[in-house]
Amino acid sequence: MKGTPAVVPHSRPTLGQEESRALAAVVRSGRIAQGPRVEQFEQGVAAFLGLAGGVALSSGTTALETALLVLGVEAGDEVILPSYVCSALWLAVMRVGALPRLVDIAPDTYAISPEAARKAVTARTKAMIVPHPFGLPADLTALEGVGVPIIEDCAQTLGALERGRAVGTVGLLTVCSFYATKLLCTGEGGMLLSNDQALLERARALRDYDEAPALDAAAFNRKMTELQAAMGLVQLDRLRGFLDRRAAIAARYSAALADSGLGLPFVPEGRTHVFYRYVVRFGGAAPHLVEGAIARLAARGIQCRRPVFRPLHQYLGLEGYPASEEAFAAALSIPLYPSMTDREVERTIQAVREEACRDRRDAR
Repeated sequence: MKGTPAVVPHSRPTLGQEESRALAAVVRSGRIAQGPRVEQFEQGVAAFLGLAGGVALSSGTTALETALLVLGVEAGDEVILPSYVCSALWLAVMRVGALPRLVDIAPDTYAISPEAARKAVTARTKAMIVPHPFGLPADLTALEGVGVPIIEDCAQTLGALERGRAVGTVGLLTVCSFYATKLLCTGEGGMLLSNDQALLERARALRDYDEAPALDAAAFNRKMTELQAAMGLVQLDRLRGFLDRRAAIAARYSAALADSGLGLPFVPEGRTHVFYRYVVRFGGAAPHLVEGAIARLAARGIQCRRPVFRPLHQYLGLEGYPASEEAFAAALSIPLYPSMTDREVERTIQAVREEACRDRRDAR
């Protein structure tokens, strides 16, 4: 009698003895709240991106909210963002009292459409949040031409390039997330980065209210701990190796699935992909097809997910986002992370290929 197959999780942090030792050293030090390791982590991430400085924060969502506050976004202002994205962006805009202006995505890259963003600009537009989805940069060159201050969301794309420029160095502000399953993880945590020292100082003032020279109603406890920063420093040292492993797995997937009939990740000329997610696209256009694939793959021990749980316009009952609708209906994220074993990769390929064959049969 066969046993239940071991599960290949959709995501898994890559942790080892280095992280354990770093955390133990913080505990032994007795300094666990924000301190020198947080500052070192800020300097390290800023150096990795080639930016002047960073402000470590409690989460990526907090970093988004802080970026909006730093730019002076307030009630009545509008912020452009894509519909096909994590709800954290919408939440951050709502928390500062502004109005989210949702726009559609470019169908081939899942990134915010520059054309749609340009059409959404009004006299009240104060900023545009540009996520780089699943490890691929958005078209920053075209988005710069929209003429709106850009907040780059690099939660999924540290290390990627757009026309030779490091993602995160183009916008006025950049935010990162270090959630447990991100490219670089600290459990929870985030960071705001910039080349503008005045913006960085304003972010630091918003991060902490204790012993401030004056009361500031926007200030709040948004700090990162020394424990998180210690783990982050180790992960940062390992990041290039992580990215190399992701690239190797992605190359294996692309070779093995080239004749499967699935739509594979598209990388436009001038951009590099760091494969935070490996997203395939089924030929069908009904959401239940992806849901069925997720269930059948799970039964085989391969955990897959929708790359975006639900587009924002669907939550809000809005219409007019065809590319986001199509992505929701057809896109599937399969497991990819540095700690994946070669055996897990091959199991995933076999299961996904068989699911693709089923999809082709159903389409006839």
